[in-house]
Amino acid sequence: MSSPIETAIRATVTKGLGAVVGFNRARLAARKTSNPYLEGVHKPMEAELTLETLEVTGSIPAELDGRYLRIGPNPATPVNPAAYHWFTGDGMVHGVRLKAGKALWYRNRWIRSRAVSAVLGEPEAPGPRNGQSDSVNTNVLGHAGALWALVEAGSYPVRLGEDLQTLAHDPFGGTLKGGFSAHPHRDTETGEMHAICYEGPELNSIRHVVVSPEGRVTRELSIPVRNGPSIHDSMITRNYVIILDLPVTFSMKTLLAGNPFPYRWNPDHRARVGLLPKTGTADDIIWCDVAPCYVFHPCNGYETADGKVILDVCAHDTMFDGDQMDGPVSTATPFERWTIDPVARSVDRHVIDPDGQEFPRPNESQIGKPYRYAYTMSLPAGFDAAAPDQTRLFKQDLEAGTRQVHDFGVGYLPGEFVFVPRSTAGAEDDGWLMGYVVDLSNEATDLVILNADDFEGPPQASIRIPHRIPPGFHGNWAPTVTGL
Repeated sequence: MSSPIETAIRATVTKGLGAVVGFNRARLAARKTSNPYLEGVHKPMEAELTLETLEVTGSIPAELDGRYLRIGPNPATPVNPAAYHWFTGDGMVHGVRLKAGKALWYRNRWIRSRAVSAVLGEPEAPGPRNGQSDSVNTNVLGHAGALWALVEAGSYPVRLGEDLQTLAHDPFGGTLKGGFSAHPHRDTETGEMHAICYEGPELNSIRHVVVSPEGRVTRELSIPVRNGPSIHDSMITRNYVIILDLPVTFSMKTLLAGNPFPYRWNPDHRARVGLLPKTGTADDIIWCDVAPCYVFHPCNGYETADGKVILDVCAHDTMFDGDQMDGPVSTATPFERWTIDPVARSVDRHVIDPDGQEFPRPNESQIGKPYRYAYTMSLPAGFDAAAPDQTRLFKQDLEAGTRQVHDFGVGYLPGEFVFVPRSTAGAEDDGWLMGYVVDLSNEATDLVILNADDFEGPPQASIRIPHRIPPGFHGNWAPTVTGL
């Protein structure tokens, strides 16, 4: 548990801490010369490419006009393998441009942090930085007529151009006062993005940030917390923002040991879920205790007629607990439904599917509303993120209580898939699912387009990218709009 003394140390003795951290990282380097997140399927790409001739199997839906984008860590700067954590690598965005039934190009581009620009021999990218932090590697999406690369815990968003080049580090036109989140959620009624944000150096508060449809921050509410919790994601309903204050918190011990990702499982931290009225104050939050676990990603949430709140999540039993220091580790990640009772201030956890899974996505036109389908990536028993071997995606029918499976087969590694509705969509699953699948045997990657309403059937299209794209984090479909 962080004490006032620890908080004061972190805030005021930066130079001394830096010396201790640097010394311990050097000691780590002397003992360890390899890291699984820098080798094998995770081996970083070494160059930026532009490919304008791509092999297509099947037929790309003609109405798809935009870019499929995904981002992840891909170190460009020199790395100490002993002290490298997967979550801290330099960001690289990968994109495929689709239009009129054709794949026009594939591009990969590093996000220009100061360090990346120096390695590439370029001038620094324009725009302000939030303190010393300017590495961005976790999510990429379209909003307010622009493409944005995002990360949590400190760095400002980075605005990208139509060819995925870094345009500027951009705190939404100077309206954002602190760092942002990797996972804002768009309110389908207002077009606003809501996010719960935390800062690496700030242990005692988090913020609720609202970004207007025009890309300007209209609300930045401070919320008191303890211990510096790592809040990777949140969710919204019609009336609430759902805050996940769970027992992964800042660890001074981990920082001083030389680890660049100083967050660990903290069994002394109270696990709770907060219901913040969208325009309410911190005093209006309804805090509800929940059995300890960690959630990177909720799928969706909504309110019931009797005043309860439903939240569907992939729930890890623990996270960052034990000796492994370079990536995520847990032993169970079922898909669960949490029923939050704001009157009793309780959370009832019900397992929908006990099999491990992650990266849950709905049809996002249903965000904050009752919905039927969730799409997740399987995490098989014994799954190791350092050497991933998942081959399956799941389609959860939450109304029927059934599950469909799309299995790409041995040697094929799918990541997160995103739902893209058809323009004439009727049913909730009337659309496509889109994501990268690594062909491990051939060191290649396919952008695969599945018909969501024929989930177990063959792909609608596969677009071959003739190299391996390292497993990354999050992606989105960014339809073409004016200016992009």
